[in-house]
Amino acid sequence: MFKPLFILPALLLAYAASTGQTQTQPKPAAPAEYKIPPEAAQQANPVKPTPESQARAEKVYGYDCAFCHGKNGDGKGEMAGDMKTKMPDFTDAAALKSRTDGELFYIIKTGKGEMPPEGNRVKDEEVWNVVHYLRSFAKKNAGGEAKP
Repeated sequence: MFKPLFILPALLLAYAASTGQTQTQPKPAAPAEYKIPPEAAQQANPVKPTPESQARAEKVYGYDCAFCHGKNGDGKGEMAGDMKTKMPDFTDAAALKSRTDGELFYIIKTGKGEMPPEGNRVKDEEVWNVVHYLRSFAKKNAGGEAKP
């Protein structure tokens, strides 16, 4: 016995092919490579960390960074699970080892990927303090447990 329901999909595909409607969707363009200008990367951190400056940096980090990067810098913030980007674990010294202070400053100020820029919302001095604060996560872990 002949079943017309099996032929209907084949006919629809044949019709679509004849009208050119089976074209595949174009592949999305690859994201542009993220580049930090050499002059930004070479900037030295002009701010010396003090207990007061680090307390201010902790506050800025808590407001603007912790929800993605985690309260303790481990990359496990509340939003990290929703994002497709793997967050760096700042408690691992290797995470920031290849980054200069200037690069970190530039990333914080201008943003990167899904990370929004701080821009002019935060003074440069505070951003430099946050750079010190980010590096402190690995120093705190250095005397602690080994990373898995």
